[in-house]
Parts: sequence; C-alpha cells; structure tokens
Amino acid sequence: MPTVKKKGTTNDFFADVYEVARLIPKGRVTSYGAIGHYLGAKSSARMVGWAMHGCPRDVPAHRVVNSAGLLSGKHHFKDPNSMQKRLEKEGIKVVNDKVKDFKTVFWDPSKELAL
Repeated sequence: MPTVKKKGTTNDFFADVYEVARLIPKGRVTSYGAIGHYLGAKSSARMVGWAMHGCPRDVPAHRVVNSAGLLSGKHHFKDPNSMQKRLEKEGIKVVNDKVKDFKTVFWDPSKELAL
C-alpha cells in the first residue's frame, strides 16, 4: 500500500490531505482530525475540513467525517444526501447523519500507514 510521509510530502497541506484521503479504503471512514494528526498538524481538523470542501473529484470526501462519526461535511455536496448514499453503497450504515459502528469502520492513517 502506498504511504504518505508524516508531515506531508509537499509544501502544500491541501495536496497532502488529498493524498491521504485517496488512501482511505472503500467501506472505511476517517476523521478530519485523524488526517491532520497523521500529517503532523494535531490541531488542524478545521483546516482539513476546509481542504475537503474544495477537493478534486477523485478524492473520496464522503469517507471523511468528524471525530464522532457525524456527516458534518454533507452540506458541501450538491445533494446533501449524497454523502450518506455513497457511504451506504460501500456498506457503511448511517443513522441520523452518524456512522453506525464508527469505531469498527474507522481507518486511522497513523496506524494504517505507519512507516
């Protein structure tokens, strides 16, 4: 599996966020904070969220949720229900805008991409 160097591989934080997000497997989710932590910016969940707001189409933004498993970014999709639909298509259950069994489907880049 490809890896991203901790603290990013480029001088472009957004590009590093997208690189990590592209590695999230289907059927798994991660959080904004987990991506930021992996990149060495522990208090950057909002910055990761900002990056995801304008991400390229090939970045699976629907797989990035808040630290409680809430679909907090759903309103950044053309159809606010799109995020849930995409997750459910990948086998992730969502109830009341929250990923069910969040801890089970959580993908932690700091553990999964350990160098």
